Formats: sequence, C-alpha cells, structure tokens
Amino acid sequence: MVDRGGSALSLPDDWPAHPDPILALNRMGSFDWDLDTGLMQMDAQAHEVLDMRPDEYDDHPETLSKRVPPGEARRLDTAVSQALKDGSENYGAYFRIRRRDGTLRWTHTQGYIRRDETGRPRRIIGIVRDATQELGEIDAHRDQAAQDEARRQQTSVVELTTAALAHARTLQDVIDVLKDTHGLVHLGATSLVMGLVEAGRIRLVAEGPSDSFVPGTRVTRIDEPYPMSEAVRTLGPCFIESPQEFAERYPTLWPHITDLNITSAAYLPLIVQARPIGAMGLLYSDRYGFTPEERDILVALGSSIAQSLQRAMFYEQEMDLAQGLQQAMLPRTIPSVPGADVAVRYRAATIGGSVGRDIGGDWYDLIPLPGGRVGAVIGDVQGHDTHAAAVMGQLRIVLRAYAAEGHPPATVMARASVFLHELDTDRSATCLYAEADLTTGVLQMVRAGHIDPLVRHTDGSCRRVTVPGGLPLGLSAEFGRLDYPVGTIELDPGDTLLLCTDGLVEQPGADLDDGMRALSALVATGPDDVRDLAERLIDVAAERGGDDDVALLLLRRRGPEGPQSGRRLQRHVTPGDPAALSDARHMIRTAVAAWGAGDRADEIELVADELITNALMHTEGSAVVTLRAFSGSERRLRVEVEDSSSALPRRREAGESGVSGRGLLLVELLTDVWGVEARGGGKAVWCEFVVPDHD
Repeated sequence: MVDRGGSALSLPDDWPAHPDPILALNRMGSFDWDLDTGLMQMDAQAHEVLDMRPDEYDDHPETLSKRVPPGEARRLDTAVSQALKDGSENYGAYFRIRRRDGTLRWTHTQGYIRRDETGRPRRIIGIVRDATQELGEIDAHRDQAAQDEARRQQTSVVELTTAALAHARTLQDVIDVLKDTHGLVHLGATSLVMGLVEAGRIRLVAEGPSDSFVPGTRVTRIDEPYPMSEAVRTLGPCFIESPQEFAERYPTLWPHITDLNITSAAYLPLIVQARPIGAMGLLYSDRYGFTPEERDILVALGSSIAQSLQRAMFYEQEMDLAQGLQQAMLPRTIPSVPGADVAVRYRAATIGGSVGRDIGGDWYDLIPLPGGRVGAVIGDVQGHDTHAAAVMGQLRIVLRAYAAEGHPPATVMARASVFLHELDTDRSATCLYAEADLTTGVLQMVRAGHIDPLVRHTDGSCRRVTVPGGLPLGLSAEFGRLDYPVGTIELDPGDTLLLCTDGLVEQPGADLDDGMRALSALVATGPDDVRDLAERLIDVAAERGGDDDVALLLLRRRGPEGPQSGRRLQRHVTPGDPAALSDARHMIRTAVAAWGAGDRADEIELVADELITNALMHTEGSAVVTLRAFSGSERRLRVEVEDSSSALPRRREAGESGVSGRGLLLVELLTDVWGVEARGGGKAVWCEFVVPDHD
C-alpha cells in the first residue's frame, strides 16, 4: 500500500492521485516495500488478495511464506532480483498462493522501483491482484492439455507393451518383455511381480528388478492374505493408493517391501475365458492413487498380458507335444556297432512363430545287419508339421524292416518308395541308404533325391562322394521308376562317413555346391572324435539359424580290433547237379587244409554237407555256400549256406531208419556257434568253428 509513515519519496508520476478507492474497485491491493529496512507494508485489500488476516502479517516479507509456496517464492524472488540488478524501473510476475483452505490461486503483482541519485534501488511501490479469472481459461486449457497428454501416455503404455509382447512366443519371452528395464519404464512402475495359477496355488514366475523378491512368496495359496491372491480370488483388480493403505490391508507383506519406497500399487488378475491364469502386480514409488482413466488403462493392460500368456502357454504345450512326437519317431537309442564309432544329432528349425511348425520330417537311423554289416540311413520327409513327423516315423520303421530282412540297398529303397506312395498322403521324401561291411570297409549306397554324403580321410582331407541317384521316395513309385543305381566305395580304417539333411548345407540365396564345399572345409578342420565333430556341426547350424531341420549321422570305421575277414570263397550249388555239390565239398576240404584248420576238417566238411543237403532238399532251390576265415584274438572259420526260402530250419524227430532228422543235432554238437539270418527273399544258416593257431 502507499506509505503511511510519511516517506519523502514520491509516488510514480503516473500513480493516481487517490489510489486506494481505485485499487479497491479493481480488486487490487497495494504495498510499499522499504528496501533499506526490509519492511513491506500492505493495505487491507492486499491482505484480502493474499488471504491473510492483519494479525497474521508483521510487515516482514518472510511472513508471506505461509501463503506463497517455496517454488513460487523462488520464481518471484528471481524476477524482483533481476529487475533490481539490470536497472529496470518496474517488474511484473504471476505467481500462485495457497489459500487457507489449501487450494492454489493465481495472483499477479506489479512493482515500481524507486532509486536515488546514484541509481541504487531504495523502495518498491506496487500492487497485487487476484488473477484467477484472468488465468482461469488458460489453466483450464492447460489442465485439459495435461489430461490429454497423460491419457496419451497411458494409452501408449498399452500400445508399447502390446507391441513388445507381439513378438513373445514362449512364457519366458513374455516375462522378459515385462521385467526388463525398458518394460518397467513402459509400464511406468518401479517394480513388478507376476504369478501363475498352478494346482490351486500361485507360483511366482517373474519379479523385477532382481532385488525386489520377497522371501516366502515363491509359492503361495490363493486363500492367503496377499494382494495377488486377492486379485485371483475376486477376479477383479486390487488398487492400493497409499503406503498407509498397503500397511493396513496387507500387514504380512508390507514389512518386506518398505525398502522399495512403494507409494501405491495395482494388482491385476490375468483372466482368459473367465478363468484366472495368474495375476500381476505393478508397484509405484512416485505416485499416489489412480484416476478412473488410469484404472481402465491398467485393466486393459492386464487383459493384453493375459492374452499373450495364453498364447505362450498354448505354444509351449504344442511344442512339447510336437517335440515329444518327434523324439518318439526318431530312434530312442543308437546301437553300439562293433568296428565303428557313431554319432547322431538332430536340430529342429524355428519357423516364423507358427505353433507346431518347429518340427519336421528329418530322420536318421542305424541298423545292425548280419555278417558284421550295418545300415546307415538319413532322410527328409517333405514339410514342417506333425504330419511330416508322423510320415517320417512310419517310413523309418518300414525302411528298417526291409533292411533287416536282408534285402540289398536298391531293393530296400524301392520297397520304401512303394510303401510311401501307397500311404494316404501327398508327401514325398528324400533318402540316402548306405550299407557298410565294417570287416572289409566296402560301402554300398543308394540315393533317392538326397544330397551326397561326405567322407573324411585319416589325413584330414574331406571329399564329396558322388552317388548316382533316383527320384525321391514316393515319386519314383508314382512314375514307375524304381531302379536305384548302387554306388560303391571303400572306407579305410579311420575314415569317417557323414550323412546329413540339407538343413546343414543349404542357405537362402546360396548355391548347393557352395554349401557342400563350405561343409567339407568345416569337417576337414573339425575334431577327430565323431561326437565332438557332430557337436561342432550342429552348433554351427544353430548359430546360422535357418528355417529347416538338421539331421546328422557320422560313422567312423575303426582299425582292426577283433576278428577280421581275411579270405573268402563261394560256390553256387543247384539241385540235381552232383558235380556242383562235389565241387563245393572239394572247395571246403581244400580251403580248410590250406588255412591251417586240418584238425577240424572232418567236422567242418560234415556240417557244411548237412547244411547244403538241407537247403537243396527242403527249399527246392539252389544254395550259395560261402566259406570265410577270420583272424584276431582267435582264428575262426565261418560257413554260410544261403537259400531262397524264408522258412526257418527246425529240429525233427529221427525216422525209424534213423537216417533223417539228425541234421540240426549234428550242427549243435560239432560247431562252436550257429544261427540263422534273414537275407532278402530267403535266409542264411551259418556256423563258426574256432581253430587253433599253429604259428
């Protein structure tokens, strides 16, 4: 107000002659601030504008602090100080006061600075007025803009979180999106907890940050006094708007989270098809309470997260089923093969997030065969789905059965093609079947549209083996082209055969030959041990990714350890040809003597004659007699008589004359071991004799 103390300083030149009535009419108050004494006098209207009673103000500006909030006071002091320093004659500023009812009201002040002859400020005379109406519309606009911005930010929380969850395929993916730093920032929360309902309990699956875990909450009952349990029980959100409310409603939990400085929290049920699958808690340290809009946004967020969790659960269930089917279709174990080291690997592809498409029809198999032989199979049924896996399982079984029956490789492949063609399916399959005689190293291979194998030699070099091929299985039968040419190579001791599917070789946009060369270089520089080499190859495939499965089989022929076939003689004997039978007996007698087994010559010749006679008498076909000599820890002679009948020999009672029915009895008595093997369209009866080493 104007100076009541008779100060010599004059009012500003433009100051009204009678200010009090004019100011009062305009709802303005005046003040007179003596800068030398620091005292500031105000009139009654100024007291009213500042909502202060006369007895509450003692002419010291500091007393106004009960009405002017600290932030507003600092801003006002800055405006006055700047005007005093830069030589200004006046200043003006808007600031807010806090009325005695706690509400804030906009106020405006205008001050005129009086200086002495030296320019030093000595006095400020000014006015204060209520600016509520003036700024009301501006405030309303600002408030509306702030509300709109807050609503946009809250909506963006749902949009950002939903966008991040769109790429989550597994439950762990969903958890990672929600609990990492960016996820918490999107959610606007300080920390997060999430639990899933399992067998009437809630199992905690996520908490973030990592130091926010509360001991004893890993698994809780739904009826326990926890906010997450309440959200699951009631199927409704649980909002906690202050620390006091948290402590009162959940006294068991509150003491464990006080260090997190939580000021409010929202626990949201995760509901899918009216059934709770879990709950999520968002804890805040910078807010109190939730507006209706914020509650709606959080409920929508919980619904989005629940849908993502359901998709992830379905995906994992489908994956478990698919992978279980895949594993059931592949061989459970790989048999130990004398004379060879074997390693197999399988890697499923990951294809664009499509549930159920992470398996396919790739397979491997290893089939023990008679006579020290082994069959190795690699194949790929067209497609990436459970149907491809089911077809693969059927095809693997029949191919194994045909090989075990003793059919030659070309016949095995042709029969498998006919089988696949006769199935009620539109799938074809590529396949490579290799039959190895580990005693001689001879390897016979047939290829049905599959990629060629590789062989790594003992010197570390690796080469692609070109195998003549036919059409894929199923197609060759459909087009009547069942002739599969056979390729033959020899594996030396220490050589490794590599069979794989094209997922290990092919890359998008790359040539197959380039892929084979790259694989050959990788194999050549790989570990010697087949298991380590297989692991390295499958790791490279995993690092490269790709949308195709990988099946891999490695077979390394070991050096001589046990008995090895050194000599082999063979004769065909046809019915009604005494000369052929006589030649076979002579061959056996001569070979036994030449191979140093004369001590058992009579026994060997008698048993061989019995087996040949049985084959000629009971099969009405020819017989093939093979005599082999094995060396090793003990020398053995092996006699095989092969015929075209699949009927197994059986022991019969001797007739009245005592001449017939004693064949198998003689075989059992005179041989060290004997047996029967299926051989394609017939069988082979074999027996072995241990002979002393006279060296």
